[in-house]
Amino acid sequence: MHRYTKLVAVYGCLLASASRSSAQQGPGSIPLSLSLQEVWQKSDVHSKVIQMQRLQVQRSKEAIRDAVTERLPELSVGGNFEQASNIPVYEHGLFNKPTQHEVIHTLYKIGADGYLNIYNGSKTNLKIAEEKVRDKIAIEQQNLTISDIRYRAASRYLELQRSLIFKQLMIKDIADQEKQLEEIRHFLKNGVVLKSDVLRVELKLSRQKLSLVTIENDISLSNQKLNILIGEPDEQVVIPTDPTNAETTHPETYEAYLAEAVSHSFQYHMSEQETELKKIELKTVKANVSLKIGLYGDFYYANPQIFLYPYNPHLYSLGIAGVRASFPISAIYLNRHKEKIAELELKKQEIEHADTEDQVRKQVKEAYLRYKEALIGVDVAKVNVEQAKENHRIVNNTYFNQTSLVTDLLDASVQLLQTHFDLATAEMAASLQYYQLQNVIGNL
Repeated sequence: MHRYTKLVAVYGCLLASASRSSAQQGPGSIPLSLSLQEVWQKSDVHSKVIQMQRLQVQRSKEAIRDAVTERLPELSVGGNFEQASNIPVYEHGLFNKPTQHEVIHTLYKIGADGYLNIYNGSKTNLKIAEEKVRDKIAIEQQNLTISDIRYRAASRYLELQRSLIFKQLMIKDIADQEKQLEEIRHFLKNGVVLKSDVLRVELKLSRQKLSLVTIENDISLSNQKLNILIGEPDEQVVIPTDPTNAETTHPETYEAYLAEAVSHSFQYHMSEQETELKKIELKTVKANVSLKIGLYGDFYYANPQIFLYPYNPHLYSLGIAGVRASFPISAIYLNRHKEKIAELELKKQEIEHADTEDQVRKQVKEAYLRYKEALIGVDVAKVNVEQAKENHRIVNNTYFNQTSLVTDLLDASVQLLQTHFDLATAEMAASLQYYQLQNVIGNL
């Protein structure tokens, strides 16, 4: 008896310690009630992965603007200042004293020149189109990242919600067990039950209290994981406000979900844009063998005038404008293998896109079936709860009528609690499978 009493006392101390640590959480001890939508809003703002992806989208926007600016003319200004020496003229040979020919010693020039591309095989347009496709890929990647983070947030949210339900069930079960223990002790005084019955119930109660400590720790860990995603302090207490069966609705048909995936799946559209990018890259390589035409101009001031004879030491200006055309003949044979490589890359990407389509169909089918399976699990769990309640009621009456053993009573209590746990787990699993399905089809 002393041994069991001591064991109960130890478990009581553990439970009291856990309760004190939960109560002393500092600033985060003020509960923060959040719905899943509010959690998603916070994760969209505070997730570092999403922040990095937003920067990538901004970069792609700037890359488009940079490609567009290549249509503008290239302009430059420059100048030079020079000091020249006389020109020695060796009239009588290199080893005799030369005659010094006087020149204009100070020379300077300042001017501007420009070039405007008119046609270069549409490389500029292809570059702009390429950057626009890369921007679409970055946007789809950002949407995929947001969807994945939301799914993770939903998982943490449901995990926390399940642990809180477990805590409520365990507290209620402990209260019921303590009340039942008092009744059994009363029967023991009257000599109706054995001392071993009391000890077994006390041992079960102590184990339940230890399980409550474990659940409290699970809540704390789930809370921290969720807080990291939504940008709250680690010790902030979050209280989920959504109902436990919010997403256990009747599913649509597989074909409807598959059609949505084709329209909205981020992975599918990213693969589609990657294929378009390879097509543009092939066109760019082919453009290496093309005529290049452009306008150019040059205007400058210079001194002295040595452009035309006779020269003179006076400032002059000159402007030149024209059309420049060229064709890279060597590109005809140098570009052949580059073009073949680009064609092979395009074929490879087309196969990858087809494979991505297959993977999306597979993911939709799996998520769809798992969701239906989870809904069936919820229905089964509800039936099990009702059966366990009835079984517990019958065994409880027969025990106190001395027609069943204490082990039957304890088993019935454990089964009842376990069925409640199973129902909470099934509802959370069904909700999580729903969000997984929405994540796959691109609606999260």
